Amino acid sequence: CFSDLVGVTFYRLHENPEEEPHILLECDSGVLDAIQKHLKLYKIRRKVNIAPCLDLSLWAVIPGEQAGDITSSLTKRADQALILTPDPRTEVMGWRLITKKGADLSEIIPGSHIGNTQDYHRHRYKQGIPEGIKDLPPGVALPLESNLAYMNGISFTKGCYIGQELTARTHHMGVIRKRLLPVHFSAPLPKDSIPEGAEILTESGKSAGKFRAGGDELGIALLRLANINEPLCLNIGGDKVKLTASIPQWWPKTASK
Repeated sequence: CFSDLVGVTFYRLHENPEEEPHILLECDSGVLDAIQKHLKLYKIRRKVNIAPCLDLSLWAVIPGEQAGDITSSLTKRADQALILTPDPRTEVMGWRLITKKGADLSEIIPGSHIGNTQDYHRHRYKQGIPEGIKDLPPGVALPLESNLAYMNGISFTKGCYIGQELTARTHHMGVIRKRLLPVHFSAPLPKDSIPEGAEILTESGKSAGKFRAGGDELGIALLRLANINEPLCLNIGGDKVKLTASIPQWWPKTASK
């Protein structure tokens, strides 16, 4: 059970139409102020209150290999959680759990282990799941290259949104040359010394993509699909660290094209 406050997920908190609607937006804490400012800009004269929920805690619940029927266990104790729902991105990310601050997680999920944020990031790096502004730089990351279509993150039927025309055209043409992929390094990465967007090179020295984020021997990178089976390396201040890329098992079977 890992605590983290990144990613973007909407949760509707009411079922009775007579109740005042409440919606939670999960976001990267680094852009909290910017998101509030953006939402307030568009509420016009609507009676909508936009504010951080400082009394709530967000948890990622990741089942272990010997977790057994954790779905049944969670369902039986759902009344002790404010929100308990499968992670909408992919099954390998488990569940999202929202509780009041200070809630006893051992009562909600007996036998659970409370990890740390680094544990959570390691898990999603292994699965190639991008999250937050470091993995998805605003104004830089493209939705299809970031695999958002595989994670319920793009609608091809709703109305206009910024970049819709390019996204829809690329999707229907079926030509995506770069994607975010999980990568494994031959040696642990030095902490806090990798420049943003560090170049990933082929054996011949050609650019194969850019490093996005990582820790120890795991990471996530935007790579050209044509190069992912070649020997690759990350160029860090003149030193080259070898790495291998892989296609996540949770992707659709036709998605490696």
